[in-house]
Amino acid sequence: MKKHAILLAAFIAVSAICMIIANVIQTDGGKIDVSMGEIQLNWKNTVNTTDENGNLVSTKEDFLDSGTLTFKLYKPAGVSAENPAPAVLLLHGYQNDHETSAAYAVELARRGVVVMALDEFGHGATSIGMKKRGWTNHKVKVNYGNDSDSDGTYAEIGGAQRYRLMMNFSTLSFFNDRYSKGSDGTEVADSSMGGVSAYTVLSNFDFVDPERMAVSGHSMGTWASWTVAAMLSGATDDKGRDISPKAVVLQCGELFRKSAYDSENISFNNVLLLQAKYDEFNYFRDYANTVTDNLLKTPIRTEFLGTTADKAAWNTTFGNFADGSARRIELLNTNHRLTTHHSGGMKAAMEWFQNALNLDTTVASTDQVFLIKEWLVFFAMLFGIAAMIPFMELLLCTPFFASVACGIPDRPDRVSKGKKWVRGMIITVLIAFITYPFMTQLGHGLLPLPEGIFRMTIGNGFLSWYLLLIIIMVITTWTSVRGAKKRGSAMDFADMGFAAEPADKSRTAVFSWALCGKGALLALCMTCLMYVMVLIFEKTMLLDYRFIWPFFKTFTLARFGQFCLYIPVFAVFFLMNNSKIFAQARVEDATTPGFKGFMKCWWKYALCMVGGIILLMLLEYIPFFAGLGPGVDLLFSSTFGGPFMSLMIVFVPQVLVFSVICTYVFRRTGNVFTGAICVAILACWIVTGGSAIF
Repeated sequence: MKKHAILLAAFIAVSAICMIIANVIQTDGGKIDVSMGEIQLNWKNTVNTTDENGNLVSTKEDFLDSGTLTFKLYKPAGVSAENPAPAVLLLHGYQNDHETSAAYAVELARRGVVVMALDEFGHGATSIGMKKRGWTNHKVKVNYGNDSDSDGTYAEIGGAQRYRLMMNFSTLSFFNDRYSKGSDGTEVADSSMGGVSAYTVLSNFDFVDPERMAVSGHSMGTWASWTVAAMLSGATDDKGRDISPKAVVLQCGELFRKSAYDSENISFNNVLLLQAKYDEFNYFRDYANTVTDNLLKTPIRTEFLGTTADKAAWNTTFGNFADGSARRIELLNTNHRLTTHHSGGMKAAMEWFQNALNLDTTVASTDQVFLIKEWLVFFAMLFGIAAMIPFMELLLCTPFFASVACGIPDRPDRVSKGKKWVRGMIITVLIAFITYPFMTQLGHGLLPLPEGIFRMTIGNGFLSWYLLLIIIMVITTWTSVRGAKKRGSAMDFADMGFAAEPADKSRTAVFSWALCGKGALLALCMTCLMYVMVLIFEKTMLLDYRFIWPFFKTFTLARFGQFCLYIPVFAVFFLMNNSKIFAQARVEDATTPGFKGFMKCWWKYALCMVGGIILLMLLEYIPFFAGLGPGVDLLFSSTFGGPFMSLMIVFVPQVLVFSVICTYVFRRTGNVFTGAICVAILACWIVTGGSAIF
C-alpha cells in the first residue's frame, strides 16, 4: 500500500505541476488576466394583429427561447479604459471549444491584444444548441457561386435535421436567399454560431479599441468568421466608430464567389487563408482531390487574391492593408486538425494581425510558446490517467474490493496462440476496418434517433458503430460457446471474463453480479478521482485535460444528462470488446509477471483494439501523401471522408491508452469488469463532455 500511495501522490503532483506551469504560460507569467464570461441571448418573435381591413391593431413580442454563450477572455496587463487595446474574436471548429483556440489566444495576448475565445452554438459550456444555426432543404456541391441547376451542383436534400444542418455548414446566413433560405420555409439563421453577438460584446468593453478589431476561426469557425465580417461590414457603434473587422484569418477555410452574396454592400478587410496541404475535408481544397499549384490558378482563387492566374502564388501578399484589400494564401504542410497549432501558420497569422491592427509589439512572430503549454497539458492528462492505477491498487487492498482481483483462470487449453490468435486478430481488425467509415457516418447524420434526446452528433456516430459491433460480438461469442460445446469442452463465464474461476474446477462458472457490481464501482471510483482533478484544475486555472482536441472537461447539467444516456451502450460495447479480446482470446503471457510480461501481451491486445483504425489511416493517408487524394474519398466517395477520417489521428492514441489500462487491469483482476467500465466511462466522457451537441 505504501508503494501505491507514493505513486498516487507522485502522479497527482506531476500532473498538478504540469498544469501550474501551463497556467504560467497562458498568463505570460501573470502579465495576462484570464477569465471566463457569459453572454445572455434571448430570441423573441413579433406578432402583429390586424383587423379585417388589414389595419394594425396591436403588436406583441412573444418570448421564444434564450440561452448563454460562454467565452474565455485574455486581457493583457496595462490594458484599461484609458489605454484600450486592439481585440480579436476567436472561433473554433466543429467538435472543439474555446480552448482549441488557446494557441492563438496566448500568442495574441502576449502581443498586447485582448482576445475573446468563444464557445459557439452547441459547443463547450454554451447552452444554445447547434440547431440555432439553422439549415435549408438544399445543398451546394461546389464552391458557392460556381453552382448551377443544370449540372446538379445545387440539389435538394432530406433526412434528419442534424444531417441537413451539417450539410449546410458552408451555407452562410448573409448569402443570397437562393442559398440561405429553403423552399420549405427553412433558413440558415445565424451561421456566425453566436459570433456576431460575441463580437459586439467584445467591441463594447471599455478597454478595447473597437476600431482595431479582427476575427479568426478554424474549420467551422471560418464560416462563422466570414459571417461576423459580413454582418459587421461597415458597422459603427453608438459613438460613430467603425467597428468592422480589420482582418479575417481563416484557418482552413472555404472560398466563395462574389455572386453568392451582396458584394455591393458587404466587403471583407485583409483576409488571410491558411491552407492545409493535406486537408481531409474536400470543401477546404475547393473539391479537388489534392492541393497543388493548379489550385491557385482557378477563378475562385484568383478572384480572392485579386490577381491573374499567371501571377497567383502561395505565401505572397496581394493588395494592401491600408484599404483592406490585402489577401494571402499560406500553404502549410499539415492536415486539417493540426492547422490550429502549426508554427508556420501561427507565424503568418501573427504578422497578419500585426500589419492589419498596427500592433505595437516587440515579440517576434517566430517567438511562440503555445506548444509548450499544449504539451504540458497533455503530460498532465497522461499522469492524471496514470494516477487511476495506483488508486485502484489501494482500493484493491481494502476488504470490500479485494474480491475483484480474482485472478485469470488457470485453463491452458483456453489460451489463444499461434495461428488461432492470428486468425482472430485478423478478423477483429477487418471488422473494425470495414464498419468504421460507414457506421460512424450513418449514425452521425442519418440514423433515425430521437434528436431531442440523442443530441451528441459525433456521439451518434460512435453509437451506431458500437451497436453494430455489439451485435457482431454477441453472435461470435454465441458461436464460440456452441463450438466449444460440440468439441466437448464447455465454455463458461470465467472464460468470458465475467466470473471468477470456481474453487471446485469441476463446476461451471456462472455470471457474477457481485463481481460485476464491485468491478463497476471500482471503475467509477477511479474515474471520479480523475474528474475531481479536472474540476480542480478548471476552477483554479481554467485549464482542462486535452491535447489540441478536447478530451476531459467538467460537465454542464445538459452534458451530464447526455453522458447518462449514452453510457449504457458504451459500457456494453467495452464489456463485450474486452471479453472477446482479453478473456476469450487471452494470450500466453497474460499471466507472466512484470513489465516484460505486460509488454509481451499488451501489443497483441492493442493491435486487436486499434488495428482496424490504423489500417484505415493507412488507406486514407498513403494515397493522400502520394498525391492522389484521401483514400476513403477515392474509394468510397467524400461522403465517408471528413470528420471521422480526420478524427482518427485523435482516436488512435486514445484507444492505445485504453488498451494500456485494460491490459493492466485484466492482468491484475482476471476479469473484464473494471477495465471495461473504466474505459467506457472515459470514452463516453470524451464524447459527451466536449463535443458538439445538437
